[in-house]
Amino acid sequence: MATENRLLAALPRELYEKLAPNLKRVSLELGTILHHPGETIEDLYFPIDCLLSITVTMSDGSTAEAGMVGNREVIGVNAFMGGRETTQTEYIVQMAGSAIKVDAGILLEEFDRNKQLRDVLLRYTQALIAQISQTTGCNSLHVLEQRLARWLLEAQDRVDSDDLKLTQEFLGHMLGVRRAGVTQAAQKFQESGLIRYQRGRVQILDQRRLEATSCECFRVLREEYDRLLGAKYRDG
Repeated sequence: MATENRLLAALPRELYEKLAPNLKRVSLELGTILHHPGETIEDLYFPIDCLLSITVTMSDGSTAEAGMVGNREVIGVNAFMGGRETTQTEYIVQMAGSAIKVDAGILLEEFDRNKQLRDVLLRYTQALIAQISQTTGCNSLHVLEQRLARWLLEAQDRVDSDDLKLTQEFLGHMLGVRRAGVTQAAQKFQESGLIRYQRGRVQILDQRRLEATSCECFRVLREEYDRLLGAKYRDG
């Protein structure tokens, strides 16, 4: 299980110690909405062992995930990109756990004056854009079984655990499909020995075969994160 946020850990020690008095560890509960569309971003969250989603909600109420944020990332980059509000996206806690919270104004001040912080956060922003772009293509071109395998691998990578507390209903919302479709795909994975599914919990049993079942998107994004932020950053 993760014990730190890798993005914060990648900062130079002197810079981290300067920010430390403003970093507050918080517990986030499942389903909590951290940011609604149109609201000003007041705080950024660096997950430790929780999992957050950037979701898009359509006019009919249907939702889909645009991005996933875990212990190698931060949510709320709009705060230092020239606009502190979002028009369509919502930030939601999809796996409960802890995170580091920091006031957006404080981080923006340091972002403006400190090149080292700016370099790390801008490289991460590029990685996040790559993730959102790859997710868009994946949702359009790949079948549900591939997308589900990729999603489970992405979640596992961001909480450093094979044991994921997730419901099929929530997975359906994140993948933008009906729960019945997730149920069928998860059952197929379980029968093949890839995962064990119990109510509200998915345990990954065979990561190698799950990667083989997934589309290329998981590998492509992992390589892009490594290119931008370094493999050491990803591996902790």
